[in-house]
Amino acid sequence: MDIHVGSIPFKWTEKNLIALFEEYGEVESAKIVIDKITRQNKGFAFVNMPNDEEAMTAIQQLNGAEFEERNITVAPSLPKIEIRKPQRSAPQTSAKKKGPMEFKSDKHKKSVPPWMRKEY
Repeated sequence: MDIHVGSIPFKWTEKNLIALFEEYGEVESAKIVIDKITRQNKGFAFVNMPNDEEAMTAIQQLNGAEFEERNITVAPSLPKIEIRKPQRSAPQTSAKKKGPMEFKSDKHKKSVPPWMRKEY
């Protein structure tokens, strides 16, 4: 079961998480999310435990517990949803060829800017 651990201290490493969750059962992996620019952890992590009963016990026991003056939040992680980005399509072009403009009267002709009137 994947577990989301939030509000973890910034000095923690994956070893700290594994040691914390191993008290409740076997831990497959622990991954702290790190900022690419500052190389500091973002304050949350994911822990994977193969046994669901042990994972639920760890969630119940550790949720809201205080470590290094921070209350961590522990909950089952939500499944990652695949987000599809819309495909860009080619701009719609009209099939009509632009020819000289036709107007009902001279009044309508003057409402169009001179460079579009084709009077030259």
